[in-house]
Amino acid sequence: MTVSFFDQFASPSYLGIPLIALAIALPWLLFPAPTARWAVNRLVALQTWSLNGFTSHLLLPMNTPGHKWAALFAALLTYLITINVLGLLPYTFTPTTQLSLSMGLAAPLWLGTVLTGLRNQPNHALAHLLPEGTPTLLIPILIIIETISLFIRPVALGVRLTANLTAGHLLMQLISTAACVLLPIMPTVAILSAAVLFLLTLLEVAVAMIQAYVFVLLLSLYLQENV
Repeated sequence: MTVSFFDQFASPSYLGIPLIALAIALPWLLFPAPTARWAVNRLVALQTWSLNGFTSHLLLPMNTPGHKWAALFAALLTYLITINVLGLLPYTFTPTTQLSLSMGLAAPLWLGTVLTGLRNQPNHALAHLLPEGTPTLLIPILIIIETISLFIRPVALGVRLTANLTAGHLLMQLISTAACVLLPIMPTVAILSAAVLFLLTLLEVAVAMIQAYVFVLLLSLYLQENV
């Protein structure tokens, strides 16, 4: 029976029960809990240092009202990195390869940045729809174009995250299949394919972290326009 390469992106199930909810919730159990002690283990210290550095870098160019989103951005980055990297392990599932999950994260957060701008400074938020000095004849066209580009943002956020992870997983699946098939026929080529697969796996770990960072970074840029 021929198995499609896209079967790896299907939501896993056990006894007919979808396990995507478990795949989404399980990563939270892997995070070390902070303690009240001054001296903690190296893992908690590294986690705290990384999150502090990330939030400082992300919120430095942002106005003070946007700093309220610091905890949300830090938690979102940690969560996305965890589920993206864990999805590279054997017999695991990457929830962010599902467009429904990526869009479920992107759309509400994008809408939150837009509503924040409309609530706090509506004139400034609506001014993004029409650049200053636009000729009168081009005003309706530019408003339509800017409105479409505004509503495309959450789609671009979700599709970017899903497409990059899906492409990487498919490429790894293709190379690993080729290495297994070529092993009895051309062992040298199979060994070279396995070496390429190892390098690609390292690249995919970097891509998993970078895509999580880009997702949160773009959200912060959208927020920066509205605060």
